Amino acid sequence: MKVTVIGTGYVGLVTGTCLAEMGNSVMCLDLDPRKIDILKSGGIPIYEPGLEDMVRRNVEAGRLHFTTNIEDSVEFGTIQFIAVGTPPDEDGSADLQYVVAAARNIGKHMKDYKLVVDKSTVPVGTADRVREALQEELRKRGADIPFSVASNPEFLKEGAAVDDFMKPDRIVVGTDNDQATQLLRALYAPFQRNRERVIVMDIRSAELTKYAANAMLATRISFMNELAVLAEKLGADIEQVRHGIGSDPRIGYHFLYAGCGYGGSCFPKDVQALRKTGQENAIPLRVLDAVEEANDAQKLLLLKKLTARVGNDLKGRRFALWGLAFKPNTDDMREAPSRVLMEALWEKGAHVIAHDPAAMEETQRIYGNHPQLTLVDEPMKALDGADALLIVTEWKVFRSPDFDAIKARLKQPLIFDGRNLYDPAMVRDQGIEYFPIGRQ
Repeated sequence: MKVTVIGTGYVGLVTGTCLAEMGNSVMCLDLDPRKIDILKSGGIPIYEPGLEDMVRRNVEAGRLHFTTNIEDSVEFGTIQFIAVGTPPDEDGSADLQYVVAAARNIGKHMKDYKLVVDKSTVPVGTADRVREALQEELRKRGADIPFSVASNPEFLKEGAAVDDFMKPDRIVVGTDNDQATQLLRALYAPFQRNRERVIVMDIRSAELTKYAANAMLATRISFMNELAVLAEKLGADIEQVRHGIGSDPRIGYHFLYAGCGYGGSCFPKDVQALRKTGQENAIPLRVLDAVEEANDAQKLLLLKKLTARVGNDLKGRRFALWGLAFKPNTDDMREAPSRVLMEALWEKGAHVIAHDPAAMEETQRIYGNHPQLTLVDEPMKALDGADALLIVTEWKVFRSPDFDAIKARLKQPLIFDGRNLYDPAMVRDQGIEYFPIGRQ
């Protein structure tokens, strides 16, 4: 098939590349010439394991193309995926201006049938707005060209997006006609050879499914985080509790790890957008109100533990920080707990020495040459003369450190672990004061 993907962020670039990997001919459109230049030169503008080699392989094979030319991209693909950003507006709702603009551009330039597919995470009713934008542009041209609109939300985890696309748990397809359904079934047939993964539903249900999935996962995280704070107060161990409840098949083990809060481009934005949808329809989503409130509080829990141990006056003190990205295997710092923690430390006059395996450039882009921030290229370098070590992201490289070296380099042997990486008894046997979350 010939497919156009509009947008080369995480969703668009992974979608286009993986479809090309399966033999389709794909053109990716982005209006940012810098991104397209990087992609044409064999690089990628994001950090995603396995993606760069796949992009290069499919470009060399002639199946994957990149352009900034809107007219060429509309002409290219029968299927047009819209995978542009939907950033949160000031009121928490999803900003759909880029989605609608993409639809308008398709309507301006299409010459034959197109299936326009919302791949971006969008509120319920967005497909109607896309359809209206297309119809309006066709009316302006006096053109009577058939088209369909569908919803095909993504369920990709940053850091594992390629694997998620190539081996999907499910492929949700929202359509209102057989032609669109059959086109998408044909497109995804290579991804479901051993069992049926396509779930066909109406468009509004498909749009809601994406928000519901992310809101459910965020709810599990916030619930466990609040339970961890209670467990610590009661003298219980949240890890043992996790094993106890996770063994129940009705609950399972996924997304039950206590920590210092969730971040990223999906959970915070999608929880806010779903809450806003509820408000607009006079249906208050009280559970999600609590989820967001709990997450905001959790991002400051390490600071609370730190000041309880060393005092509230942090002026002139230095703290090592391991982890800047919101999760491992990505350089994404959107809504990252590290940002909340660093900014709170700076406000108290502290200096942060930080390391992250992937997010150093992104940190530099966000904060520039911040006078209270030093970025170092090795984890151990962050410890020299620091008053304590704070762990915010659970990168594998942090899981088995040399505790003797940590103890020798820190001014005080203090570790505040926001991801519960270590066994508390083992760390304390090394002569280090260890402050995890929700553990004895």
